[in-house]
Amino acid sequence: MQEQILIASIVSYIVLINLLASLMAAVDKKKAVHNKRRISENSLMTAAILGGAIGEYFTMKKIHHKTLHKKFMIGLPLIIAGQIIIAVLILIKVTA
Repeated sequence: MQEQILIASIVSYIVLINLLASLMAAVDKKKAVHNKRRISENSLMTAAILGGAIGEYFTMKKIHHKTLHKKFMIGLPLIIAGQIIIAVLILIKVTA
């Protein structure tokens, strides 16, 4: 039972952080178009590192936001790869 609650909590966190990161990218794009105060790149990268890299990356690709910035177009896939490796290692350790 506790294992199911833990899994549900982790999945909920991943969904929420990806929605937040996606929303942050979309809001930043809208602010850029209207020449308003922007969301900092550090804030966007922090959201990605905290688990929102997949949502943020695909949102940026879809809305063509920061697609010329190597920091995002290389950095986000590297963060995603790192997070997948960490998740696999944790799964191996937990199921061993």
